[in-house]
Amino acid sequence: MIKSTIRTAQPNDMEQVHNLIRELAIYEKSEKEHINTAEQLIIDGFGPEKIFDCIVAEIDNIVIGFALYYTSYSTWKGSCLYLEDFLVTERLRGKGIGKQLFDEVLAIAKKRNVGRFEWQVLDWNEPALNFYRKYNSTLDEEWINGKISFK
Repeated sequence: MIKSTIRTAQPNDMEQVHNLIRELAIYEKSEKEHINTAEQLIIDGFGPEKIFDCIVAEIDNIVIGFALYYTSYSTWKGSCLYLEDFLVTERLRGKGIGKQLFDEVLAIAKKRNVGRFEWQVLDWNEPALNFYRKYNSTLDEEWINGKISFK
């Protein structure tokens, strides 16, 4: 296990976070869909109308992982925490850093007393599915995700 520093992201981290998001898009075979920029991440995460929170894992002042999340709402459960994306750079996967990040987001969800902590995972991503199974999480195969993209 490698020990990283887990901390709240700062605007100057967004270029490195953006690079990790690109790495995730490539891993998920969706690189062409990744159009967001580091500048937009700064606006959306740190501007006057902040819409997400982010934590990072770093080693020697280099961001090697991140978790980006926001508050959602369920008419059944009330306030929820939605984990939008979560990644540790490929060369450092399997060393406990993802667990450190996920555990921190889980602690934030508990501290906020949300009704549900949720995320999505691709059905072919066995490493991720196995990771989430260790938490005894419910991996729902019943619901179909719908979306309309504008960009």
